[in-house]
Amino acid sequence: MAIPNLAARGSTGLNLYQSQSPYDPVSTFPLDNSSTFKFMLFSPNGKHFAWINNSKVVIAKTSDWKTIAEVDYPKAAQLAYSSKGTYLTVYEPFMTTPSNPKGSPNVHILKTADGKLVKSLEYRDYKLWTPQWSSDEKICARFLNGDVLFYENSNFDNIVHRIKGLKLNNYSISPGNQPLNILCFIPAKTGPSNGRLFQYPDFSTIVANKSFFQADRVEIFWNQKGTASLMLTSTDVDKTGASYYGKQGLHLITSKGDTSQVIVNKEGPLYNAAWSPSSNEFCVIYGFMPSKATLYNLKCDVVMEFGTGTFNAVYYNPFGNILLLAGFGNVQGNAELWDINGKKKIKKIEIPDTTFLQWSPDGQHFVTATTAPRLKVSNGYKIWHYSGALLHEKPWGKGELYQVVWQNYPQGTFKTPNIVHKAVEGIVSSQPIASKQVYRPPHARNTDFKPTSLHEDSSLETKNQSKAYLKMKKKREAKRQAKQLQDEENSSNDKQNAIKIIEEPKDNEKQLRIKKIQSDLKSINRFKTLQSSGKELDCNQLARLKLENGLLAELKQLQM
Repeated sequence: MAIPNLAARGSTGLNLYQSQSPYDPVSTFPLDNSSTFKFMLFSPNGKHFAWINNSKVVIAKTSDWKTIAEVDYPKAAQLAYSSKGTYLTVYEPFMTTPSNPKGSPNVHILKTADGKLVKSLEYRDYKLWTPQWSSDEKICARFLNGDVLFYENSNFDNIVHRIKGLKLNNYSISPGNQPLNILCFIPAKTGPSNGRLFQYPDFSTIVANKSFFQADRVEIFWNQKGTASLMLTSTDVDKTGASYYGKQGLHLITSKGDTSQVIVNKEGPLYNAAWSPSSNEFCVIYGFMPSKATLYNLKCDVVMEFGTGTFNAVYYNPFGNILLLAGFGNVQGNAELWDINGKKKIKKIEIPDTTFLQWSPDGQHFVTATTAPRLKVSNGYKIWHYSGALLHEKPWGKGELYQVVWQNYPQGTFKTPNIVHKAVEGIVSSQPIASKQVYRPPHARNTDFKPTSLHEDSSLETKNQSKAYLKMKKKREAKRQAKQLQDEENSSNDKQNAIKIIEEPKDNEKQLRIKKIQSDLKSINRFKTLQSSGKELDCNQLARLKLENGLLAELKQLQM
């Protein structure tokens, strides 16, 4: 059986390590100790590995780790593979200069096998720069100025279909071998925003439509079969003042045309949602701390409750039989592992200072890492067994660790692990563990001071709350339920109003660009807040953070 490898990139270079004893570097991998690596990525089937080193994009075969292409892209910042790994897309931030005021194409599609350029595209906005491919790679789509352009059979000179006139803010192509579905998010300045589902290539017929009355943006999560999708909607500000996270909602849309809202039974933010690899269930973490974790089926019925804890992230192993709940950022660093089929907790462990977590392709191990720039001290990674045993740790010494990622493998390489509720032999971490003694402010020391606990029993929570708080809480809950009923009533008329498009007058081009930059900077600030709270950002969000200085400079020039 194959042994998964683990790639690590830091200030001391890029290397590949074995994930089992003796955990040595892979001898056939070309070690490079330079500090100029920017990004690295395995292809979905694990047959190729690409990275950015200084001004070059390098592609290597994982069978012998020999370099098959080195391509010059001085400003390369991000990489993305197509569904089957046939193509590699390189992203460079769009820039204009006095000598080139119109700029140049900045998104480049390469053939993975030899690194040859297939097509270069101009993309001025870094949002949704990654082309999206169908699972068989016969269809490719890209986002452009609120429209979605479609290409077929890798012919990027011919746009065969287009979603236009809807002023989209986000879109997503369904995975799997089902008929290809396109889920679009249509924001509205007044009235409801919409999540609209089409079946390719018929964009005149709406398969499903869901309205959201408080939604500035959305995250889209498809199940692996492509039969259902979750839309996590959110606003920047909660006008009720109940949360500084903004107002959020979670909605289910299926390829059969069904829509529903996921109802949670605890007030507070929606932190995370994840589909089981089985595609029949999904887990949601929500509510003010201590948060709750709940498992739902495709009818949005509760299947299982995991209780409360300091959690804000959820991870399924690749086979869906183990679920990991974790708390990162400004909450206590711990994790719980659950046997999904047996509906039983396997182990609770401490993972302090963790900024990254990922399951191994074998479904039995996972890696946690402390990386920069989120944390610049105690950088390194640890390999764990699902039973909660720490198997290996690699401190990064004086250098900084930026990125850790498992090598991918073709489907069928690993078998579904049998869950055994018995800890394997592990090691004791050499990293110092923070004191568990409760902090007491100076004025309360040597007294009977009793601090509030995040893990207090919910019945005690009610007893200790004031009458005024309980009254206000009751009002908020009634208002929330009334709002949900109103949303459901309005959604009954969604399809009747779905085709209507309101054309707005065009602003002056300069003022329009200023508004766009201000909106982008607002999004960047939101991502910085999420990152500081411990939430893991995706490639698009990280790329947007890097463009902040350029946007500020452009805004200053336009305002002058």
